[in-house]
Amino acid sequence: MQQSQNKETSALAILQTVFGYEEFRGQQAEIIEQLIIGNSAVVLMPTGGGKSLCYQIPAMVRDGVGIVISPLIALMEDQVNALHQLGVQAAYLNSTLNYEQVQIIEQQLRRNELDLLYVAPERLTSERTLQLFSQIQIALFAIDEAHCVSQWGHDFRADYLQLSLLAERFPIIPRIALTATADQRTREEIITRLSLTESKLFIGGFDRPNIRYRIVEKNNARQQLLALIKAEHMGDAGIVYCLSRKKVESTAKWLQEKGVDAYPYHAGLSHQLRKEHQHKFLMSEGVVIVATVAFGMGIDKPNVRFVAHLDLPKSIEGYYQETGRAGRDGEPANAWMAYGLQDVIMLRQMLQGSDADETHKRVELHKLDAMLGLCEQVSCRREVLLSYFGETQAESCGNCDTCLEPVETWDGTIAAQQALSCIYRTEQRFGVNYLMEVLLGKDTDRMRSFGHDKQSTFGIGKELTETQWRSVFRQLVVKGLVDVDFEYGALKLNPSCRPLLRGETQIRFRKELAKAKSKKTKVKRGDFVKHSDNVLWDALRAKRRELADAQDVPPYVIFNDASLTEMVETVPKNEQQFAQISGVGERKLELYADDFLSVINSIHISQEKNSEFTETVDETVILFNAGFSVQKIAVQRELKDTTIYGHLAQGIAQGRVNLKDVVELSEQEISTIQDEVLSLAAAPEDPLKPVYDALNAAYDYGIIRCVKAGMEL
Repeated sequence: MQQSQNKETSALAILQTVFGYEEFRGQQAEIIEQLIIGNSAVVLMPTGGGKSLCYQIPAMVRDGVGIVISPLIALMEDQVNALHQLGVQAAYLNSTLNYEQVQIIEQQLRRNELDLLYVAPERLTSERTLQLFSQIQIALFAIDEAHCVSQWGHDFRADYLQLSLLAERFPIIPRIALTATADQRTREEIITRLSLTESKLFIGGFDRPNIRYRIVEKNNARQQLLALIKAEHMGDAGIVYCLSRKKVESTAKWLQEKGVDAYPYHAGLSHQLRKEHQHKFLMSEGVVIVATVAFGMGIDKPNVRFVAHLDLPKSIEGYYQETGRAGRDGEPANAWMAYGLQDVIMLRQMLQGSDADETHKRVELHKLDAMLGLCEQVSCRREVLLSYFGETQAESCGNCDTCLEPVETWDGTIAAQQALSCIYRTEQRFGVNYLMEVLLGKDTDRMRSFGHDKQSTFGIGKELTETQWRSVFRQLVVKGLVDVDFEYGALKLNPSCRPLLRGETQIRFRKELAKAKSKKTKVKRGDFVKHSDNVLWDALRAKRRELADAQDVPPYVIFNDASLTEMVETVPKNEQQFAQISGVGERKLELYADDFLSVINSIHISQEKNSEFTETVDETVILFNAGFSVQKIAVQRELKDTTIYGHLAQGIAQGRVNLKDVVELSEQEISTIQDEVLSLAAAPEDPLKPVYDALNAAYDYGIIRCVKAGMEL
């Protein structure tokens, strides 16, 4: 899109012709108008709510270039790739560029040839960059991930504190600060530190109705995670968060052994390896990243179908930010977490033992307590989540575990008194595991050496199981009745427990579900991919992947899943109908209409020829098109490689699978096999064996079968 030709174009016209959407959502139109007329704004909008349009469109309407401050290189590259697909003139300045590339971009800026420029905060605040910007016409400044300015926040970046200089150096240029995550304290910091006190505040709501929140009691968390993936998310992109680097690597390795296409990501890996793993995640359909919280901010992949936590986040802000990376396309997604007593103890110890000042510790402890409250919630989790950000909900959401399978409570007064007495009578020197042994009456050498087998609390808790006692201790800690010694992990009585010990008050505990057994809570794969025609869906995904690979861009940059779903549902027959698909602007209509219309038409022709496609073949094709190799599918489905090749051959014959993706051969090699197939077409019973022999066993039967299937299209 050439700036000089389009600056008079209206915002709505740009939305429709460039981005391919019919109308603005929520507060987008009002925010965009504020910037177009030269006013600044602070925007809080949920992930997937369309924040980027709020600055991209004004930058294209106003004279000059829009400068976007973004904290991560991956996000810059992702956004610029997506804009190029739309025909928008965009670029980025970051450390990946060499001197010559930087010079080219600076020349484009001086010639007013760019609509948008993405830049890191540390580069923007350098005197050289500020001098450059003083010589060009600037449409606006957009500060993305603005919560990074908060020193109390979970993503604090010192470079963001310097961005207040924009108001000093460029006072008449409108600025917009955007974030998806900010409680009241963080909002105030954004406004104050970025000198936006006179700007209008837009709060678009924090609810992500397409995300299903689920928190389960931790009981072999890896197995619980694997069960979730196998039941609901095989072939889906996902992110798994762990607290430690060691756990990240061991979990990724374990998932790989179980047939999941998983890769680790943390700051301790080499830059090259992190880049490779992130590239796989962005470019492939079904990759799972196991990561520390270092991964994810600014990741723009829209079709992440699940985010899982194997460890407890330190705050609701962190939890909301991390789970918000699921379902950015608006389609159903899972936010799943396994949570247990050890999480509570470990995070409390980390906080109490940190070098932070007491004020900071109190703030962090308050945030952790709020997170624990969410975990122990017995009513709608979404209500608690939204209320933390100052938002109310009229009724229960119906899309979290506590709504779908209501939690029972029980009178835990006696059990609590027994637990508290046990802590007291063992002199507040022991951790949870030993205390449970006392209550359950475990006769061990250690028990006898301390003389605790003679204590009055020895064996008084046999009515409850070990799992139930662990839940009791966890809830006592969460409720603040029991403290954790930060150095040794021993449990100690908090003065607030005295009324309970004296029988002056009662307590109720959350009753843990034995397992997630309710059918109504289990989300089938079909709930996550809304399409009525698997054959067409897979063929469209295969075509999208082929086009993306050719351009070395992520598949969702071509079209997101929502656009493909609409193609499946409406089955456009010509360019005019294709142009009505959401996300199809003028540029994408020109680039891709022929490719996708060809797929749609060929699929319906092949369906008329052959409507037979078994469920087992369908599953293999779905997994393959999601990025799984033949070998991984065979391991996962407990079938032979030859069987999987047979399934893929059927997929190739129906146009659902790309032949070259399966065989990975050169054009010459494919041609050689095809020649032998044609020359031996009249062979008897087994038509593959003569071809196999004629080729001197250079190619497996499965490869030959697939090439032959491709000839039948």
